[in-house]
Amino acid sequence: MAALNWTELDDRAVATARVLAMDAVQKVGNGHPGTAMALAPAAYLLFQHHLRHDPSDPLWLGRDRFVLSCGHSSLTLYIQLFLSGYDLTLEDLMEFRTAGSATPGHPEYGHTVGVETTTGPLGQGVATAVGMAMSQRYWRYTLDPHAPRGQSPFDHRVWVLASDGDLEEGISGEASSLAGTQKLDNLVVIYDDNRISIEGDTHRAFTEDVAARYQAYGWHTITVEHQTDGSVDVAHLHSALTEAAAVSDKPTLIRLRTVIAWPAPNARNTAKSHGSALGAAEVAATKEVLGFNPEESFVVDADVLEHTQQVAQRGAAANEQWARKFQLWSTQNVETARLLERLHTGLLPSDIELALPQFNEGEKIATRAAFGTALNALADYLPELWGGSADLAESNNTTIHDGGSFLPDGSGFSDAAVNGRIIHFGVREHAMGAIVNGIALDGLSRPFAGTFLVFSDYMRGAVRLSALMQTRSLFVWTHDSIGLGEDGPTHQPIEHLWALRAIPEFSVLRPADANETSVVFLEALRRNAPAGLVLTRQAIPVLGDAPALSARRGGYIIRQESGSQLDVILIATGSEVALAIESAEALSEEGIGARVVSMPSIEWFTEQPLDYQEQVLPKAVRARVAIEAGATQGWWRFVGTDGAVIGIDEFGASASAEHLFEERGFTIANVVTIAHETIERAQG
Repeated sequence: MAALNWTELDDRAVATARVLAMDAVQKVGNGHPGTAMALAPAAYLLFQHHLRHDPSDPLWLGRDRFVLSCGHSSLTLYIQLFLSGYDLTLEDLMEFRTAGSATPGHPEYGHTVGVETTTGPLGQGVATAVGMAMSQRYWRYTLDPHAPRGQSPFDHRVWVLASDGDLEEGISGEASSLAGTQKLDNLVVIYDDNRISIEGDTHRAFTEDVAARYQAYGWHTITVEHQTDGSVDVAHLHSALTEAAAVSDKPTLIRLRTVIAWPAPNARNTAKSHGSALGAAEVAATKEVLGFNPEESFVVDADVLEHTQQVAQRGAAANEQWARKFQLWSTQNVETARLLERLHTGLLPSDIELALPQFNEGEKIATRAAFGTALNALADYLPELWGGSADLAESNNTTIHDGGSFLPDGSGFSDAAVNGRIIHFGVREHAMGAIVNGIALDGLSRPFAGTFLVFSDYMRGAVRLSALMQTRSLFVWTHDSIGLGEDGPTHQPIEHLWALRAIPEFSVLRPADANETSVVFLEALRRNAPAGLVLTRQAIPVLGDAPALSARRGGYIIRQESGSQLDVILIATGSEVALAIESAEALSEEGIGARVVSMPSIEWFTEQPLDYQEQVLPKAVRARVAIEAGATQGWWRFVGTDGAVIGIDEFGASASAEHLFEERGFTIANVVTIAHETIERAQG
C-alpha cells in the first residue's frame, strides 16, 4: 500500500472545503451544509489520491466514475470539482442554488461539468452506480477479454458516497443485493454513517447492522471509526480505500463514521445542520476553530488552490499514459476499435433498417412477441443492445438468443459469461430502472429492461430521472391492458399510460401491430433518448407493413376515409387500432367517411410540424373518437368538446380478455354508435 503523503496544505484544503460549504449555504440561506462539512476529508482524499480523473478531459473514457448518491450534499462534489481544477469557479460556488447557476441544489447530469449522474432522490445513486459497474465489466470483456486484471484500458472503478437515507431506501438494497450476486469488484461504496437525518437520530428508525447486511449480500466490508474528537480518520480511510481497490471478487462497502457539521461548536451532531444554514454566529465560530477570519467569506488561499489543482496535472499524465495503452490496443484490435469509434458517435449502422423483421398482413402476433423478434434481429448488429427483465423474460420477450447470461466467473451456470447480454435483474423493478440508467450513462450501451406495465409504478423514479438526464434507456412494458385477462385488476394497467405520458421529455410508444413495433423500436434507438415500449400480451392482427413506416412520426393515417368526404376521425393506439379500422369499415358501409389515425406515440406526433399534424387531424373535423384500453384522461386534448373517448376509468376484473373488452365497450357496434353521436354534436 502506498503511504499517504498528507501535508499541512492538505489540512488547510480540507478546512477550506468545510468553510466553502458553510459560506455557500449561508449566502443563499438554504441548503445542506452539515454533510458537506463532515465529508470534506473523505471527498478530498478520494479526489486527490484514489479517483482516476482528468479535470481537463471530464469525459475521458478511462476515468473512474464518481457518484454522490446523497445528492442533497451537492456541495461535497462541487467543492472538489472546483479544487481539482474542473471548469467550475469560486463564483459558481457563490451562486449555489440560485437561478441559472452551474451549482444547482442537487447535482444534475449534463448541467455541471464532472457530474456523472443526477442524484437527490435517495437510493437512486447507489443503484445507478451498480449499473455503471455492470457496464464497465460488460465492455471491458467485450472489447478486451484477454488482458490481465488491471491491465486493460477499459479497467476503471466506480466510487460512491452514500448516506443513511440512501441505504434506508429499498432501491439501494435491491441494487446492492444484485451487485453482490454479480461480484462487482469494481464498485466501492463509502457509507457516511453520521446517525443524523432531518428527524434527528437515525436510530429512531434505522438500527440494523448495515455492514452485516452488506456482508450477507456478498460484499466486502470495512469500518472506519472517527477519531476521538469527531474528525475523520484520514489515514485509516486511505488504508480502507486502498484495500477496497485490491479486492478482486466482490464489491466493497466502507462504513465511515462521521460527525455531521464537524467542527461547528454548537451545530455539530444536530439535525438542524443537516438541511439548514448554520447562521452567521455559528459560521463565524466555526471559522475561528478552523483558523479562518470570521469576517471573510469564500476565501481560498492561492497556495492551497495551487496545491489541490496539481491533481489536474497528475490526471493529465495518467490520461496520456492511458492513451498510449489505448493506441496499442487499437493497433492490435482494428475491427473492435472501429466498433468503439461507432459507439462513441452514438450512431447506428447506416443499413440497420434492413435488419428489421417484416411481418405478414393478416397474421396475429402479440406485440411483445414482435418485439422479441425485432430485438434478436437488431442484436446481431448492435452489441450495445443488452438488458433483461425483472424475472419475466419469457413473458416480456427480452431474451437475446445465445447472448449468454451476464454473470460473474464461478457462478456455476452453463450459459454464464462475464459479458453476457442477458441481465437477470430478479424481482427488483425499483433497482432495475436505475441500473439501466447507470448502464446508459456509462457511455456506450443502449440498455433495456422489461416488466409488466402495471409495475412501471415501481420504476417511476428511475424513469423520471432517465427523462431528466435524457439517457438512452429503453423500458419494455408488456401486458399493457385488460387484454391480459384473468390475472385481474392487480395486474391490469389502467392509469399507467397517461401517468407515464405526463413525464416531460419521455416517449411512450404503444404500437398497433408487429410491424409498428419494429419501426418504433428502431426509431427509439435512433433518437438516443429514453422511451417506454408498451406491448400486448394477446395476439393482434398485423395490419400491413408499408403504413407502419410512418409510425416513426408518432401518428399517421393508417386508413384513409372512403370517397372525398371526411365525417369522423377515429384515433387509436395499440391493440385498439384494429378495432378502429374494423369500425371505420362498418361506418363506410353506411356512407360515413371515417379516417383512422394510429397514434403509437403522442410525444413524437406533437413534435411534428404543425402542417403535418393538420394533415392528419384537420381542425375542421370536430367529430373525433379516441379509442384506448386505458384511462381517458388526456385524450380530450385531441377530441375536443364535440368528440368522445372510449376508454376505461375504473379498475379491471378477473375475466377473459374477450369478455372484458366487450363489457367495456370495445366493440364495433359501440364505436359506430359513439361515432354517430360525435358527428351529430359536431354538426349541431
